[in-house]
Amino acid sequence: MVRKVILALAVFLPALLYQQLQPPPPKICGSPGGPQVTGTRTRLKDGRHLAYLESGVPKDQAKYKIIFVHGFDSCRYDALPISLELAQELGIYQLSFDRPGYAESDPNPASTEKSIALDVEELADNLQLGPKFYLIGFSMGGEIMWSCLKHISHRLAGVAILGPVGNYWWSGLPSNVSWHAWNQQLPQDKWAVWVSHHMPWLTYWWNSQKLFPASSVIAYNPALLSEEDKLLMPKFAFRTYMPQIRQQGEYSCLHRDMTVGFGKWSWSPLELEDPFAGGEGKVHLWHGAEDLIVPVSLSRYLSEKLPWVVYHELPKSGHMFPLADGMANTIVKSLLLGDQPPQAS
Repeated sequence: MVRKVILALAVFLPALLYQQLQPPPPKICGSPGGPQVTGTRTRLKDGRHLAYLESGVPKDQAKYKIIFVHGFDSCRYDALPISLELAQELGIYQLSFDRPGYAESDPNPASTEKSIALDVEELADNLQLGPKFYLIGFSMGGEIMWSCLKHISHRLAGVAILGPVGNYWWSGLPSNVSWHAWNQQLPQDKWAVWVSHHMPWLTYWWNSQKLFPASSVIAYNPALLSEEDKLLMPKFAFRTYMPQIRQQGEYSCLHRDMTVGFGKWSWSPLELEDPFAGGEGKVHLWHGAEDLIVPVSLSRYLSEKLPWVVYHELPKSGHMFPLADGMANTIVKSLLLGDQPPQAS
């Protein structure tokens, strides 16, 4: 009898553990039982759909065409808040989209750091943006800018990288630099990021269990907010469309973001060469010195080692600086016109 019980447990417990580790299937928009499709979408070659939003001047009247890549726990509605006056003055068209798995874009179960860059290129082609366009990416979307510079630099007219997430395991990062950045995180974030890199199969369970604190970013822990971020956070935390962002399941958006962004890359941004060596464009990197969500030290190091990057460090700003009044316009004018931002006093 005892042997039968032991045998039953030996079969049952691994099966139960496996079930706990597996994320539920995504609730695909437009599928039976899934969320409704309410926005405009385009179909990619592999059959997936990307939902997108156009703003600014009409595309056929635009002098400048910008694709904006949103950050973690965001969607197409979180486009860079460029003023209508500036868009009309300069002739700016902005295209934002839900990254795979977010809001109304289909998940990509084969997502990699390269696949999102190719998605951006195909989106530009589907929307007929022409041979070249500008890119702006924020936070996790900022990290994606490095992938776009690696894989589709021939399509880019200029790039702005805003408060980018960094991968602590990028080759070429000195251990003292990566460790310094690593130790700026809260303890639970160190663990969540470590799991995403070393044990990606555990990421769903780690961030959904209730036994101990998981990612403080997912939980919107106020300890991550700088003084400026505390003033700006209401613009982000109380968005009316927030329920749509994770509606297909947290694994398809948040957790996959973590396993790709902090995963094992085969290359490093430190290996990139100037994509605009001929002077036809610029790469701008912006970071807030008081950023408690994404440590500034990795951006500092990258800008030191990549002399072709124009680095803007904002001494009193945290992570949410693109939402500060007038900041989006400053970023865009710097990218498009080469304007220098006003110096902090």
